[in-house]
Amino acid sequence: MAKKRITFEGQMKLPFEEWELLETPVKTPVKRNVYASAEIPQPKKNAVKPEDRLLYYFSIGSGSSGNSCYIGTRKGGIIIDAGVKADMIESTLAANGVDMKKVVGVLLTHDHSDHVRYVYSLLRNNRHMRLYCTNRVLNGILRRHSISKRIKDYHTPIFKEIPFNIAEFEITAFDVPHDGVDNMGFSIGFDDRQFVLATDLGAVTERARYYMSRANYLVIEANYDLKMLLNGSYPEYLKARIQTERGHLDNVATAAFLKEMITSRLKNIFLCHLSQDNNTPQKALKAVRDALEERGVKVGNANDTLEDRGADVQLMALPRFESSRLFVFRPLPKED
Repeated sequence: MAKKRITFEGQMKLPFEEWELLETPVKTPVKRNVYASAEIPQPKKNAVKPEDRLLYYFSIGSGSSGNSCYIGTRKGGIIIDAGVKADMIESTLAANGVDMKKVVGVLLTHDHSDHVRYVYSLLRNNRHMRLYCTNRVLNGILRRHSISKRIKDYHTPIFKEIPFNIAEFEITAFDVPHDGVDNMGFSIGFDDRQFVLATDLGAVTERARYYMSRANYLVIEANYDLKMLLNGSYPEYLKARIQTERGHLDNVATAAFLKEMITSRLKNIFLCHLSQDNNTPQKALKAVRDALEERGVKVGNANDTLEDRGADVQLMALPRFESSRLFVFRPLPKED
């Protein structure tokens, strides 16, 4: 039996483009919320995280027995002065969760032994770190102390009143009157805030006042109580030297300055370099507290209690031989 031939004559033909349309899946229309904003803000790729705006500080020692402190951020930090043994500095940083590899440098305020005695051993133990001080301070160290000349290999010179950058900080050294070589304080800028340190100064000069009056966090000397000094066992020449403008600040002078310059910007005051023989923390704190309260300022004890949180400023005397607790400074609310 002959097979019937099958043909497609008379059937509708579809062009190629129509076959493509038939194979394309049908998209369901998305209903638009007419109340939503036309442009949804997307997070910025380089947005600063809240934890990246935190500032950390603790003192490792404060006084003629040895001075050192740490200031840092989440990404790294610096040490100011190294009059405390290197292993104590390193162990204190480790206890506070700071990796020495993130400590990029050590700054020196002047060349007195209680500020520089262990700087070379600290640098030698941590060869990634740099030393930041003026050339005059470095020469004073080499001239007055038995420190290896190899310290020059770590040195990066700085200059007063010329800002320089370390890690996330912009730092300006400023002149203070003292009987060391090329004495200075530091104003450290971070996240629109200023941390200012001024230790070992006999008077507050105009330039020192300029930087300290702009501080949000201030470390300032309150070295001696005048009555204790005058009635103490120090020889007369040393008593006279301490009282000069190139000596040290006493409690009353520090209190008078703080009373005159305090503003709402200043949130923390740390009294440093208290004399073991001619002062007590109680006397220094009382002098400053009384002066500030006369100005109408509510003073907290820097213990982070509910009562402290209602204060205008926190006040603390830094311990002489031990480290202080770790302070975490959060971003400040913007002023109207």
